[in-house]
Amino acid sequence: MSIVWTILIGFVAGLVARAIKPGDDSAGFIVTTLIGIAGSLIATYVGQAMGWYTAGEGAGFIASVVGAIVLLFVWGLLRRK
Repeated sequence: MSIVWTILIGFVAGLVARAIKPGDDSAGFIVTTLIGIAGSLIATYVGQAMGWYTAGEGAGFIASVVGAIVLLFVWGLLRRK
């Protein structure tokens, strides 16, 4: 059930990250959602590796938004090249 919760938080985090990140994003709704989910998953696994979260515990909303913003910046860099 924790993976479903991570995906739901990632969905909302991707939308919030896109609203927060400055600049013109040409990524569509689906790409933004997938980047948000990936950001949430990355924040969860990095947090578990750093000892911030226990096994089975998902990242919080703020960590998911930060992960999604980082991935949106990386996506923007890759799209330009």
